[in-house]
Amino acid sequence: MNNLMQLFKSTSALNGANANFVEDLYEQYLNDPESVDEQWREKFHSIRSNAETVDIPHSSIKKHFSNLAKAPTGVRVIQGGLSSEQLAKQAAVSRLMNSYRINGHKQANVNPLTPPKSQLIAELDIAFHGLSELDLNTQFDTGTLHNTPEQLALKDILPILKETYCNSIGVEYMHISDTEMRSWVRRRMEGPRARLNLEADQKKWLLKLLTAAEGIENHLHRTYVGQKRFSLEGGESLIPMLDEMLQRLGEHGVKETVIGMAHRGRLNVLVNIFGKKPSILFEEFEGKRSASPAKDGSGDVKYHMGFSSDINTPGGEMHLALAFNPSHLEIINPVIEGSVRARQDRRGETGEDEVVAIQIHGDSAFSGQGVIMETLQMSRTRAYGTGGTIHIVINNQIGFTTSNPADTRSTLYATDVAKMLETPILHVNADDPEAVLFAAQLAVDFRHEFRQDIVLDMVCYRRRGHNEADEPAVTQPLMYKTIRELPTTRKIYADRVVNEGSLSADVPKNLESEYRSSLEKGEIVSRPILEHKVNPFVAKWNAFLSSKWDDPCDTTVPAKEFHEISDLMLTLPPEFSLQNRVEKVLESRKKMSVGALPIDWGYAENMAYGTLLSKGRNIRMTGQDVGRGTFFHRHAVLHNTQNGETYTSLRHMFLEQGRFSLYDSFLSEEAVLGFEYGYSTTEPDDLVIWEAQFGDFANGAQVLMDQFISSGETKWGRICGLVMLLPHGYEGQGPEHSSARLERYLQLCAEHNMQVCVPSTPAQIFHLLRRQTLSYFRKPLIIMSPKSLLRHKLATSTLEELTEGKFHPLIQEVDDIDPDKVTRLIVCSGKVYYDLLEQRRSDGLENVAIFRAEQLYPFPIDELHESFEQYPQLKQLVWCQEEPKNQGAWYQIRHRFFDLLSEKLELKYAGRPMSASPAVGQFSLHVEQQQKLIHTALY
Repeated sequence: MNNLMQLFKSTSALNGANANFVEDLYEQYLNDPESVDEQWREKFHSIRSNAETVDIPHSSIKKHFSNLAKAPTGVRVIQGGLSSEQLAKQAAVSRLMNSYRINGHKQANVNPLTPPKSQLIAELDIAFHGLSELDLNTQFDTGTLHNTPEQLALKDILPILKETYCNSIGVEYMHISDTEMRSWVRRRMEGPRARLNLEADQKKWLLKLLTAAEGIENHLHRTYVGQKRFSLEGGESLIPMLDEMLQRLGEHGVKETVIGMAHRGRLNVLVNIFGKKPSILFEEFEGKRSASPAKDGSGDVKYHMGFSSDINTPGGEMHLALAFNPSHLEIINPVIEGSVRARQDRRGETGEDEVVAIQIHGDSAFSGQGVIMETLQMSRTRAYGTGGTIHIVINNQIGFTTSNPADTRSTLYATDVAKMLETPILHVNADDPEAVLFAAQLAVDFRHEFRQDIVLDMVCYRRRGHNEADEPAVTQPLMYKTIRELPTTRKIYADRVVNEGSLSADVPKNLESEYRSSLEKGEIVSRPILEHKVNPFVAKWNAFLSSKWDDPCDTTVPAKEFHEISDLMLTLPPEFSLQNRVEKVLESRKKMSVGALPIDWGYAENMAYGTLLSKGRNIRMTGQDVGRGTFFHRHAVLHNTQNGETYTSLRHMFLEQGRFSLYDSFLSEEAVLGFEYGYSTTEPDDLVIWEAQFGDFANGAQVLMDQFISSGETKWGRICGLVMLLPHGYEGQGPEHSSARLERYLQLCAEHNMQVCVPSTPAQIFHLLRRQTLSYFRKPLIIMSPKSLLRHKLATSTLEELTEGKFHPLIQEVDDIDPDKVTRLIVCSGKVYYDLLEQRRSDGLENVAIFRAEQLYPFPIDELHESFEQYPQLKQLVWCQEEPKNQGAWYQIRHRFFDLLSEKLELKYAGRPMSASPAVGQFSLHVEQQQKLIHTALY
């Protein structure tokens, strides 16, 4: 049964009387899907998607067989019809046109360092498709070739194809399976033949932007000889590309654009796009002004600095933000996406329309850095989608000193990794600025139309070395011989527009003179910047600028309010069927809510979220298996066993409550943590949490800790309240499932830049999460969260400890021990406390007191010191930990105790011996080590 008959059978509204109508419509669809109504297009598309073979237009075939039926037996050529040879030729022309769409980019003149290819690649040669010069004058159906007559001679079809697909833009889009998307790109390329028809004033503006891009680099090169600036020389077309994108985004109603880029061309973009005053930049070069906005911080180099400004566009005002960026290539990518998502979320339903990300990459970095793949992969997920990002690759054709493609990548193009998204990739010659503008317009319109990523590969070169002190000819002598003989992009375009008569010969010189004059005066040289704009979102941060970690913060909750929230959180929709184990968990929580059972970790944590949401606070939480919890404790997302539907009660407690965004993340650490960091630095009032599946796995995102989370405030003045939940604890599960590498986080602590906590009770996590949200001390919070303690019989709390208590940085002795008998004080953190407590009770020791340091940084040293007074016979202070001696907290915390020591007070370590591995892999050996360290601490 053919596809159309299947359609008739499956659609009761259709019947035999409409067969001709549907057949004609289908024929029209095969020729051009966009020419039929959307509803029919979707029906036909579903047919083709499910078919084992691909349908082609039927008209010529029907005509041929109709004539065959009328002809005498044995006659091959039909009068007034098509011969089988002619049909074959028509098919060959169709294949040829399609081949240009598929392979034209390989022939395109996109590399400014190499001349256009003189010989056609095989797939574009007419002979490859069975055609010859004898066919050049033959008329053929143009089929889906856009913006052409129905028939053209082959000699007229070829120039159209070459102009569209083999000029200064090479486009890859035939790998896209979505018919509508593919057809859209085809029409946008073939309609105008991949070129713009600019008016004289538009060409003058384009030349002015190129003059600016070149002018700032020339000025810096002459004035600040040898200073690093990572110049844009060779890629000056980036400036008109960005300018065109921003103006066109404004036409589409975009109100905010966030840009992420590494070093190359950053200073140029700051001056010529963002409107940074050249006089300020010059003072930074001269050392008269700090490049960093961080007060009393370390600061950072000028080509890492971010910036923001406001400009006018045809659609109204637009806020521009350029993110701060460390020297870590593409690591800024997920951070940008997180910032954009935060801005979109606060704008609500119009967020994706009004906030857009532009990512600017290096070619070798785009193909080489794993975070690129992770960030692309997250682009269409529920948790991390931002409605499409515009990617610009500044393709210098060299990575530092490596230019041999056999060394830089395994793919044809640096951008091939983006093909996994089935999104268009445009390779464009940077020495053809008009082609660059065409690509910029197409990219913006594509993002607006489809809410998908798109990639522009701007093929250019690097006129100088990796930095201005390098001599690139040492490693690329032939490449730089070519570059030194090559006129600049501005010179090439100026000669072009003068020679074609669009501008008079004096215009290029006048523009250069005007720009140089403005630079020397230190004036803003970009488009006019809107002055005295007060961003209401920026003002939010002012409240967090002068707070201290020990400022009082009330985290109590009235009992009546607590019970009301608990009831709502534990209420399910009618007939919602739970899995047996989950049902028991919820039954236990109902008992906990009335004090019939001690409160466990999962209930306390969820109640922390519920009480914050009830006050209008937004919460965002992601990570692998956060809905349920890796260790089966959270159950914030419940699953109906009958139909698979999910229900998250924390989203449905009150009509007016905070937004609860909880998503199980895809299997990434680096990109996901970067995203959440970007989100948290953009929205200070929200509680933003990332949970590692195991704390050990966070080492896959260590660069985020080093370059952003721990140092972003001191380098760039970026405040961040991100929470990291890192399951940590030695239960004999081996080297990769024990340690969250506590020592690494403590090593990064200084100047009150972070908080590192190891809460050991449900009440502690309840108040800690609430304190993080309600206090004005907005710093990253690293939590060594438990595993076995989630259900430990001693790790429980009472209702009163939640409703009336607070977070205790230091928990002192809980048993009734005579202080006068205590000679040994053990200080520890985490799970080992309960092992010590149980062993001490079992052995009946009366001379040992046990403290828990629940906050290791900032360390509550004053509170610990004051507690010594209650133990007059104290002789030994013991730090006990489960981790090996060279890991854990010992070497990062022991200096805290030195001032507390005296001649009669000895400091002692109890824990595992030094080890290259975080933990042993044999359970019996783990138990033996654990027993030994407990004995050492107690005796």
